[in-house]
Amino acid sequence: MATRHNPASIPLLSLDAVAFDSETTGLDTRQARMIQLGGVRIVHGVVDESRTFQQLINPGIPIPAESQAIHGIIDADVDGAKSFIDVAQAFDEWRGDSVLIGYATGFDLAMLKRERELAGLDWSPPRCLDVRFMVNLLAPNLPDFSLDTIAGWTRVETHDRHSALGDAITTAAIFVALIPRLREAGIRTLAELERACEKFSESSARETQIGWLDVHEARKTRAVLGRIDSFPYRHRLRDLMKSPPLMIEPGISLRDALAKMIDHEVSSLYVNPTDSEGATGIVTERDLLRQFRRHGAAAFDKPVREIAVFPLQSLSADAFVYRAIARMQRLHIRHLGVHDHDRKIIGALSARDLLRQRADDAVLLGDDIDAAESAGQMAAVWGNIALVAKSLAAEEVDARDVAAVVSRELCALTRQACKIAEKEMPSPPPCPYAMLVLGSGGRGESLLAMDQDNAIVFASGKPGGPEDEWFAELARRVSDTLDAVGVPYCKGKVMASNPDWRLSVKRWKKLVKTWILRQSPEDILNCDIFFDAVAVHGDIALANQVLDHAFKIGGESALFQKLMSINACKNSPPLGLFGRFKLDNGRMDLKMGGIMPLFSTARTLAIKHGIRARSTPGRFNELVTRIDKMQTTIENLSEAHRIIFNAILEQQLIDLEAGIPLSNRVAPASLGFASRDQLKWALEQVPNVSNLLGDPLSRV
Repeated sequence: MATRHNPASIPLLSLDAVAFDSETTGLDTRQARMIQLGGVRIVHGVVDESRTFQQLINPGIPIPAESQAIHGIIDADVDGAKSFIDVAQAFDEWRGDSVLIGYATGFDLAMLKRERELAGLDWSPPRCLDVRFMVNLLAPNLPDFSLDTIAGWTRVETHDRHSALGDAITTAAIFVALIPRLREAGIRTLAELERACEKFSESSARETQIGWLDVHEARKTRAVLGRIDSFPYRHRLRDLMKSPPLMIEPGISLRDALAKMIDHEVSSLYVNPTDSEGATGIVTERDLLRQFRRHGAAAFDKPVREIAVFPLQSLSADAFVYRAIARMQRLHIRHLGVHDHDRKIIGALSARDLLRQRADDAVLLGDDIDAAESAGQMAAVWGNIALVAKSLAAEEVDARDVAAVVSRELCALTRQACKIAEKEMPSPPPCPYAMLVLGSGGRGESLLAMDQDNAIVFASGKPGGPEDEWFAELARRVSDTLDAVGVPYCKGKVMASNPDWRLSVKRWKKLVKTWILRQSPEDILNCDIFFDAVAVHGDIALANQVLDHAFKIGGESALFQKLMSINACKNSPPLGLFGRFKLDNGRMDLKMGGIMPLFSTARTLAIKHGIRARSTPGRFNELVTRIDKMQTTIENLSEAHRIIFNAILEQQLIDLEAGIPLSNRVAPASLGFASRDQLKWALEQVPNVSNLLGDPLSRV
């Protein structure tokens, strides 16, 4: 049976797992033989007793009476049973790549290894979990950790004890019962659980002394597996290329080249050969920007031939996409030509073209999310979001583009949670409403360490009234679903389940006006979150009424904008004397003193200038055309935002595999020298937000 790979990021609720157990002729793993092997599948956090495995095994030796007394299996039961090699092959096919979950798993692993070696089969330690260690994490003071005691503590009914399948089903039910308790303890993913259970490595070491295997061995020895995307191996460049390519003569000026790029919305132009025997060249937007930065206005009159790169790197239109990806990575370029059989350039291919296809591939997650009918199914899809992020990061895609994909799926997840909750409600909505995603999710800038930030606006009704009570229950179900799927509750309670974030249109408008006019620190914080909102489900017009109102009165209040500016400037970057990183336990918070001043500044100026773009890069791009003589500062701040985002994503992907809870805290030591140097430059730009905002602190 084919199963999907369980990435480190997979939520426990959607883990592809098999609970298993074995019965043997004795407890000495050096001499005992296996006489029964059983298992049951766990699907989307549910024990599926329709998908089980149990077979007797002929051990080739008599079963001791003391063992028969425990499991009830006698010699006559196994006389006609299959050999271990046949049972092992059947079990391997049935299990696939599923994680194994057991009780006292080290014993069963030792027996599997011994039997495989006796049968001449290869042994590779499977990825395993032991429910004893999980329970020990949560309830270390239990009188003992026998299967019966653990079952009683988790309120799991045991049945058919000391049969392989019966004990496997009991173990599976215990694991499912532990998932919400583990989540409450901050353990949500497979990697986090594996890391937490390594706390008991000394116990495992003691068990290995009596012949058991180390349950953690597979985690210690396995290679970190990334997602293998089949698209580059199935499609050819002609499927993605833009044709015909935009060609220019080598003698035209950089001014004209720039105008052509802008008119055609492209990032590169191909340059005709300088003579009849020459090769085609290329000039990119980055080439132009470098010239303008170095030479200023004088660069506009330069001919393209002076800066174009010859020859243009190209591949055949029949080449597979993976060849283009490999060529771009090896040569550190972002553009390729596509030639025909005569090596004539017939198409253009850019990293953006590849990103567009990979982003579309990630959007398919949204289709799967939209089809999900339970939290378990949603979690199964959401567990792949880290693989999408890892795949895109491996191709050096801007982390902000990765965040846009993650945020889109977060919005889709919230929308589907609403739809599922609506179906489960005892009655339909009492009036039109809209669900909003706030904060970084609304801006399109959520990476992998997100939590819930959402709100509900409904057409009419009073707090505590029948409409509000209906939406309170809906919001509670949505929040519980998102938390189960892998998006934790907001620690600041910015969720529609909180009555402060669940109001009618009339009351939302009144509240926003109060925030803007009263201007307390809490009001400023609420505005920070709310002005990034996006409606994801329901009557979008209701949400837009409130948002339009907020931007209008916010844009008219100079005092409000000043206080927003002060708030944007209050956090300093984590840099000390001589530009050294200021660390706390080897890490620094790149949100508070890094990206927060940047996105707060962009938001404040967007309110002031009536810019409705939600993303920080989008806001900075529009500000370049609105604020005279500050273009360089804005461009540097936007670039700093990109660099800091990339550093955070890089650290999150490292922590994800290690089972370390995700955050915005980065360890500079984990970054390469060039990355650290870039990050230092980026953090040095952050204080310049005060210049862009008119140095609000100096005018207080």
